[in-house]
Amino acid sequence: MTKFRPCIDLHDGKVKQIVGSSLSDSGSGLKTNFETDMSAAAFAEMYKRDGVMGGHVIMLGKGNEAAAKAALAAYEGGLQVGGGISAANAKEYLDAGASHVIVTSWIFPNGELDHERLRILTNTIGKSHLVLDLSCKSTARGDSPSWNVAINRWQTLTDVKVSEQTLQYLSGFCDEFLIHAADVEGKQQGMDDELIRFLAEFSPIPITYAGGAKSLDDLEHCKKISKGKVDLTIGSALDIFGGKGVKYDDCIAFNKSQC
Repeated sequence: MTKFRPCIDLHDGKVKQIVGSSLSDSGSGLKTNFETDMSAAAFAEMYKRDGVMGGHVIMLGKGNEAAAKAALAAYEGGLQVGGGISAANAKEYLDAGASHVIVTSWIFPNGELDHERLRILTNTIGKSHLVLDLSCKSTARGDSPSWNVAINRWQTLTDVKVSEQTLQYLSGFCDEFLIHAADVEGKQQGMDDELIRFLAEFSPIPITYAGGAKSLDDLEHCKKISKGKVDLTIGSALDIFGGKGVKYDDCIAFNKSQC
């Protein structure tokens, strides 16, 4: 059944909400919807208090490691963590309290899927502790929807399509998928309904979608069009992140109503 999944996005060690398409290596042109001095650990404690599981802590660049680990320690076993994760440091974050690590770019060196790295990662930490982030951008031509995986903070478009075959193959290595629709992430202008429907139909494992949600109605809408198979992350629209579209408490009430 569709659930609300919380998030803690970290940039320069602070909790922020950023327009995903504005991220770059140089930092120029960055568009920030929200920034707070409230610590990542304080957000984690709030999620723990409300019993909302499976949220993701995303480290957007360097300088976020300490804040991420503080959040994981505050809600041990309740959060997933991603951003710069590889086989070399994955266990470090699991030991710090993460239930799962979220990996994208490391398994796509030079923009190509490295099957050996994927096997090494799964063998190192176990399938049950791995979430693969297949965040993507639309590559549609004409009326046929199509998406390709985007890596390196969504700056680099790979040749790997988010297809039925891709989802089936990669599901053998991980416990869940996380997919941000990078074209609409942080814009609060509506979700990619076609992508949600596609994921619901073809993902054989649990999956969380993020991008464009702007109201509580989007939770019901995601539930309807995915037939309850896709969880939803709401970020910039939430009141706890300065948004006006949806109250965090209403999302918690929604989750409780699905039990």
